Amino acid sequence: QVDVAAMVQLFGYVDVTDTGFIVAVLSIAFNPFFWNVVARWEHKTRALSQVFGSPRAACYCLGTAILVLNCVRSHCFTEAMKSQPKLEGWVCHWTYYSGLAISAVGTLFVVSSFLALGFTGTFLGDYFGILMEEKVTSFPFSVLDNPMYWGSTAIYLGWSLMHASPAGLLLTAVVAISYTIAVLYEGPFTEEIYRKKQKGGKSK
Repeated sequence: QVDVAAMVQLFGYVDVTDTGFIVAVLSIAFNPFFWNVVARWEHKTRALSQVFGSPRAACYCLGTAILVLNCVRSHCFTEAMKSQPKLEGWVCHWTYYSGLAISAVGTLFVVSSFLALGFTGTFLGDYFGILMEEKVTSFPFSVLDNPMYWGSTAIYLGWSLMHASPAGLLLTAVVAISYTIAVLYEGPFTEEIYRKKQKGGKSK
């Protein structure tokens, strides 16, 4: 059971009206919204592919924009943590190294996901018509669905523990929620893209 009193006490350290905290929440929520809207628009209109001359060039452009936005998100996340109180009871070696280990595992999932999918596979290439031959089932997809998202969430969780930051933990929860919504939004649409590909292959 969740200790509600402990949760209330923990988040009593967080000033949710702080400008830096609000900016961090907005940056976290904006990123998946941005890439889903742009990718679906591209899938429907092929406008980016026309502007950049090819689907691959357009995908690389969107991927670069996503990377920049992720850097902005991480900066806002870190600044929000710095502006809020630490939980003094967590300022110890055990918490720091636990957070470091969690971040390392998260980094492993993110990097291995990227290596397994490649740039276009990672950055919504299927919305641009750049489809993979078959579903990737190697590590880390063999142990976890959406390892890129949950690896990223683990990095933020570890970073928050390393800084003994209740604000960081709350922001990590926002990250997890935003990715959960993204998965629910992206999953069926991506499956439909590959379902149409299979039908097209069978009809030839």
